[in-house]
Amino acid sequence: MEMFGREKRDLLRSRVKEARDEQQKTAEQFKDALTRLRELYGSSGTDLEKMYDRLKSEYDSAVTRASSVRTRIDKMETVARDLFKEWDKEIDLIQSANLKSDSRSKLRDTQDKFAALDSSMRRAEASLQPVLNQFRDQTLYLKHNLNAQALGTLRNEAQDIEREVQRLLQDMNASIAQADSFIKGMLKP
Repeated sequence: MEMFGREKRDLLRSRVKEARDEQQKTAEQFKDALTRLRELYGSSGTDLEKMYDRLKSEYDSAVTRASSVRTRIDKMETVARDLFKEWDKEIDLIQSANLKSDSRSKLRDTQDKFAALDSSMRRAEASLQPVLNQFRDQTLYLKHNLNAQALGTLRNEAQDIEREVQRLLQDMNASIAQADSFIKGMLKP
């Protein structure tokens, strides 16, 4: 990309923003899926098949979003590794001891901040799969048990899923806030 005039730091900033934005979209998708689940338990049973179809659609979208989050984080990490490797290599070219020392210090500081951001994003990503598993279980169970009795059995599970989604959203919001902080830090001279 640098050959096309984009510096790695700009590319890293862009990848961090993309990963943050994807997490925001994924959080919204999980909220939508949770809304569908709540609607399902509030239904009288006459529109159960339609509710299942909507829940399945929301689940499929959530799976796609979760995969996209993983991909964006992977891309962000790749650019960061390349940037840090190049930065470290170029520090060796600096003749001034003061400038070299200052640049190494800034490199370590930036690496530490990025490591914290990356860790936060990976924690949020890791919390996706348990929630997806519960949604999948609910969707499959409902698919095979489209009756009022199944709704009563699933109601308790819905509360568990709701708690998991709330924890997931908190993790993702913390990760998003950390990404915003990292981006703002990169904008400083």
